[in-house]
Amino acid sequence: MDQPIVTRQSGQQRRMRKGMYILPSLFTSGNMAAGFYAIVQVLYYAITDEPWHLDHAAIAIGFAVLFDGLDGFIARMTGTSSDFGRELDSLADVITFGVAPAMLAWAWGFHGVPPVRLTAWHIKLTQLGGIACFLFLVAGASRLARFNITTNAQPSNPGRPGKKYFVGMPIPAGAGVIAAVVHFQDGQPIHSWYTALTWVAMVATVGYLMVSTWRFYSFKGIDFRSRHPFRLIILLAALIAAVAAFSGPVLFAGAMLYMVSGVFWRLQWIFRRRTPRPPPPYREASQIS
Repeated sequence: MDQPIVTRQSGQQRRMRKGMYILPSLFTSGNMAAGFYAIVQVLYYAITDEPWHLDHAAIAIGFAVLFDGLDGFIARMTGTSSDFGRELDSLADVITFGVAPAMLAWAWGFHGVPPVRLTAWHIKLTQLGGIACFLFLVAGASRLARFNITTNAQPSNPGRPGKKYFVGMPIPAGAGVIAAVVHFQDGQPIHSWYTALTWVAMVATVGYLMVSTWRFYSFKGIDFRSRHPFRLIILLAALIAAVAAFSGPVLFAGAMLYMVSGVFWRLQWIFRRRTPRPPPPYREASQIS
């Protein structure tokens, strides 16, 4: 009499298990939807020259960063990681964190720059900006390809044992830097050529950090299943409240701090290597014996 009940329960468990695999893919789909929306908003700005479209594109990329973090977190928590999910996530990241921020960076930094006295110089400046944004896209795609084929990657400047690090800035963080800067300015585009030159350097630096082998903290060591997660919950609640009240400055500060952290750890490691270690204390032979 009990055997059909057991079979029915096991069948329900299998269906529930299959349904759990859909959850990470749903967040990945939300990632792609946000990236598509950001691209559409950039195109609307190119047609209408209304800067709020750029701000909406930056906000969409910010939500995509959240979705990207949630799909990986849920997959690890539920044990539903799969090859299909990883491939889908990589393809979504190329669109949302590669194509969309590259278009946003170009439209915000170079589309609205007025012509200077030398028209040829203006053309070269916009072309230079286009090259920098394209290199950002190539660097992001290369970063994803390296991540997919590398197992147990180790940064060139290793940190504390047991800590989990990314090798190079992850592409969502690189896209987040672009989006945070645009959102901090409320989408108001650049209108001066010297600021546009600074933006060229900024975009190129972010692209280089993505293909570098420097270490960036991965936040994968955060465990919500610990016995006392109260401090973590309070910290997250305070962060959410700060973003809700002051999204522009808070996201800008967070993106800059994360980008600078990789540079800081790299420089710290270089100086530590160059600093000679003190010799061992001298001990006489009688003391040794």
